Amino acid sequence: MTASDVTLHHFRFQALGSPCQLHLYGEPARVRSLADACERWVRAFERTYSRFCSDSLLSQLNAAAGTDWLCDAQTAALIHYGDTLWHQSDGLFDLTAGALARCWDFRSGRLPDPDRLAAAKALCGWEKVRWESPALRLPEGAALDFGGIGKEYAVDAVANQCREAGVMHGLVDFGGDIAVIGPHPNGAPWKIGIRHPRAPQKPILHLSLGEGAIATSGDYERFMEVDGRRYCHILNPKTGYPPNYWASMTVIAGSCLIAGSLATVGMLREAGAGPWLDETGLPWLGIRTDLSQRGPLADQSSR
Repeated sequence: MTASDVTLHHFRFQALGSPCQLHLYGEPARVRSLADACERWVRAFERTYSRFCSDSLLSQLNAAAGTDWLCDAQTAALIHYGDTLWHQSDGLFDLTAGALARCWDFRSGRLPDPDRLAAAKALCGWEKVRWESPALRLPEGAALDFGGIGKEYAVDAVANQCREAGVMHGLVDFGGDIAVIGPHPNGAPWKIGIRHPRAPQKPILHLSLGEGAIATSGDYERFMEVDGRRYCHILNPKTGYPPNYWASMTVIAGSCLIAGSLATVGMLREAGAGPWLDETGLPWLGIRTDLSQRGPLADQSSR
């Protein structure tokens, strides 16, 4: 291993609604070229699946609700995972919650119109979707939303690109959703801060991770407060409203996709999250709105 291979390089850009960071060890020109290629891939992924872009593939797919749509391999993989998670979460994770997202404007400081929200909730329900991969048929008016799995999928994809390019030591961090490419060259794990849900610029604790992935879902990224209650962007498809039990949920898993989606389901399961997450056998940390901690990682300053 040469001296340049043990030099850590940092690359930053904004995408997927989050600050994105690549921390890569390697020869400067090689990792710079790799980071540029990863950024281009992420931006293309965002253009493909953004619900805010009228010409994105996702917007076109949603506009075609009521008709059959043949999915490409990547879209089919995302939908297949969402379908699996819907079954495993008792319907709490639902890709059709996109109809609800249209009702909520967290910059307005106002709750959605109840009649509009009820109409949107009636459009939700993965059981109403016809999915025979690669063929998809959404009910008229329904809308898919890959929130909860899209960014996490991208983290894993970028980490894999880096490994395939020969990077053995590094870390991918998209807004706190993290995949470890490999530990530091000396074998030391990465020290990862878990955000304080009421002071997100500082960590509430640190965990050490030499492999795998970690992701956090919380009520502090996009939210508003109305009459003293916090409403966050995570929406329960069965009620149309955000959960109000956990301030944040963190899960460690072999992939960021699994970690992030289980963290989101944990938020949605509210008081029932603990037993459900314990069944997965994965380490997790739940922080209540009163900042008390639950789970195997609770009150640990290192790992």
